[in-house]
Amino acid sequence: MSEAQWSRLLRGCGIGDGEAWCQLWRQRLRAWPEAQGPLPLPDIGLLYQFALPLLERLRRLAAPGRRPVLLLNAPVGAGKSSLARLLQGLAPLLGLRLAVASIDDAYLPWRQRLQAMAGNPFGVSRVPPGSHDPDLLCRRIDRWRTGESLHLPLFDKTLRLGEGDRSGSTTVAADALLLEGWLLGCRPLATGLAAGLERLDSDQVTAVLRLAGAERAWLPHWDQALEAYQPLWSRCDGLWMLRPRCWSLPRRWRFQAEARQRRRGGAVLSAAALEQLVRASLCSLPPLLYQEPLLQSAEAAATIDGRRRLLELSVNVQPSSC
Repeated sequence: MSEAQWSRLLRGCGIGDGEAWCQLWRQRLRAWPEAQGPLPLPDIGLLYQFALPLLERLRRLAAPGRRPVLLLNAPVGAGKSSLARLLQGLAPLLGLRLAVASIDDAYLPWRQRLQAMAGNPFGVSRVPPGSHDPDLLCRRIDRWRTGESLHLPLFDKTLRLGEGDRSGSTTVAADALLLEGWLLGCRPLATGLAAGLERLDSDQVTAVLRLAGAERAWLPHWDQALEAYQPLWSRCDGLWMLRPRCWSLPRRWRFQAEARQRRRGGAVLSAAALEQLVRASLCSLPPLLYQEPLLQSAEAAATIDGRRRLLELSVNVQPSSC
């Protein structure tokens, strides 16, 4: 990333002096409370060039007491959940009460989800558009913005033999909300889907993204399902993205994460089930048609490689609407 890009990003987040800002954050990080354990720092470039500006943006938006919501879009395995938890841990250093949620916390209840996903070509009960309850999050955000505490749904992926189910909710006092997920901000193509499919045919060079016949036939279904998410996107105050240098990387990242979980003795999916879930995220909404166009509306988009290192950053200085 060039110095000019980084300066533009900082200015868009309300930061005038980048050097002084970095020095201030170095002091803050040295003051990290030992009682909270070691600070889970990502790559240093990703920290200063993306994560901390995102946190500053949240603070600036929350300053007038308007309770902002920012979206963090990233593919499976990119570390979005870990990054969100890091920001939540750092937020008190700014006097900010930050709530973090995943779109996957708002999956439909078990039986309703099975009905919504019945017959899909990936054989999965969650992940594709239509498996979530965006209306639930809309209602919770609206009530929170009237002055109530924020009531966030919870989802336990270990229930139902690994298929997962709702597991209650949690109530938090929050000044701002960071919502993360792989399809955040994606818009339906509707009448443009046919032209999109022609582009997909000419640009599909990665085997993992090459659609089978049944997967292609279901694209209109997934596209239509995105309509239900648009009211949720409209409630957000900005979109930030982590995108892979190559769209074959998310599969590798997700399998690596599963291997780490296995070594820790956590509950794991079978290789076949994991393959289905990853493919569902990459092929229900092909990135060329649904993720790449988001670069035009994102406040900031960081491109990362297999080692999570920041390769480039695109910035839209003016606050954007999802």
